[in-house]
Amino acid sequence: MKRSLILVYGVLSYVIFFATFLYAVGFVGNYLVPVSIDGPPQVPLTQALLINLGLLTLFAVQHSLMARPFFKRWLTRYVPRAAERSTFVLASSLALIVLFIFWQPMGGVVWHVENQVARCTLHTISILGYGIVFVSTFLINHFDLFGLRQVWLNWRKREETPLEFGTPWLYRLVRHPLYLGFMIAFWAAPTMTIAHLVFALGCTGYILGAIQLEERDLADAHPEYRDYRRRVPMLIPRLGRRHKGGLEQTA
Repeated sequence: MKRSLILVYGVLSYVIFFATFLYAVGFVGNYLVPVSIDGPPQVPLTQALLINLGLLTLFAVQHSLMARPFFKRWLTRYVPRAAERSTFVLASSLALIVLFIFWQPMGGVVWHVENQVARCTLHTISILGYGIVFVSTFLINHFDLFGLRQVWLNWRKREETPLEFGTPWLYRLVRHPLYLGFMIAFWAAPTMTIAHLVFALGCTGYILGAIQLEERDLADAHPEYRDYRRRVPMLIPRLGRRHKGGLEQTA
């Protein structure tokens, strides 16, 4: 019974994550969602800025703290080990949902592309960024990353073995294609409002900081990661060169 409950918990956490991810695409790009990143300002600019920075900080602290090994060790004192990753996924989704609910439009336009061909191109690039994110998760094991592998193995009474260090496709070009995809998606905006700029800057700052913490953990877990880090660029591919890489375990 306990194993079945853990399996259901993991699947529900994944479903909530997937719905949240899809809403995030619409939220950032102002696509087909009831509340998005832009809209008529509801509060003064300074107040909106403080609220939005607080929401971004909440997500950053939750995401980085719960991804650290010491927090995982503490959490598994109270949560079954098989459900630890699903708990992280669920908490991250809830932090994003809070951001969606309380985000404040800020008005103002930083840039606006008028040409329709250019606008369509930027929208396409943004969607391509999300595509890179999605593909990257499967390259490093999508089901492990979002907790489904762990709860499934637990349900089957099979031991969970760590993933091996590998060299999947995009990870031979850059060490963090998943993060690169997010940055492309957030910055390829045909209309960049102040609120969108705050979001993009906040997420970019978080990504650059999170990479430092992640890579320290990866180097501790996989000694070969240090050599991989020397040979393969972090986010910007070196065109015309091929690399033997390793895989990233994202937070």
